[in-house]
Amino acid sequence: MLATVLGIGDLADRKVPLEECVATARRGIEAGLNVIDTAPNYENGYSEEIVGRAVKGAGVRERMFVIDKIDRLEEPVGPQVDESLGRLDMEHLDLFVFHGLSSMEIWNRALAPGGGMDQLEDCRRAGKLRFRGISSHDPDVLRAAILSGTCEVVMFAIGPYVHPRYVMETLPLARKHGVGTVCFKTFGAGKLLSGGTGYNQPVVERPRGKVSSGGGDVAGGGEESKRLTVAECVHYTLTVGPDVALLGLSFPSEMDAAFEAARAFRPLSEEQMGDIRKRATEALRGKGKHWWNPGGE
Repeated sequence: MLATVLGIGDLADRKVPLEECVATARRGIEAGLNVIDTAPNYENGYSEEIVGRAVKGAGVRERMFVIDKIDRLEEPVGPQVDESLGRLDMEHLDLFVFHGLSSMEIWNRALAPGGGMDQLEDCRRAGKLRFRGISSHDPDVLRAAILSGTCEVVMFAIGPYVHPRYVMETLPLARKHGVGTVCFKTFGAGKLLSGGTGYNQPVVERPRGKVSSGGGDVAGGGEESKRLTVAECVHYTLTVGPDVALLGLSFPSEMDAAFEAARAFRPLSEEQMGDIRKRATEALRGKGKHWWNPGGE
């Protein structure tokens, strides 16, 4: 199965009814996306329930690449896998990754004999998953994971505002070693599109065909001019070129904007990329820590 370049990221919001969340996820699936991501700590299992319901149905599970995570990094892995499979109502998943594993000390323990990676391999032998990996906010940990030969997939940040090592080191190294790359933070946790701190803010159409979270017109100047558009963020990430870009697609308007951006994609020039990076820095000013980068900067 060839993964689609866009994937459905976390879309759980307990303020939104379950069936509405499921319908939104299925909308993305019906549009042709075949990668969907979840984790136990996304709204305390709500995300897993949404994903499980969304992919159930004749033929749908077989064409979907479902990603879940191990949140409790130093606890036994087997029970966590079983708990997630139960919430998803599935017998097996395509990929389990250790979630936010950004400490070299914890990674070394996971890699040690009998550690988390071995336990995940035991789950694979039992038919509960196909691939292993990690998600991480630390390029050093990602490098060690790729070189270890134990990860088929790594997950990390790629977008207009990420640490340059992800782009200059992590992505090329993963390609060299045949490790898949599933990346997040195309929209900077929503902060690049909004006037606030991001997340759970529906994208709406803006005047002159622009799209952003919370409305407004980027051509109008002021604070609005510091926001990036969905198209700018998507085109930037696709130009960098991870295997899959996971997008938070919690609302139909977000999906429509992202799908249109993907259809219209043409690789950006270095000048365009530099301009977007510069404006992304301004767009994130004063919006809190950027936890996906080393040191949170």
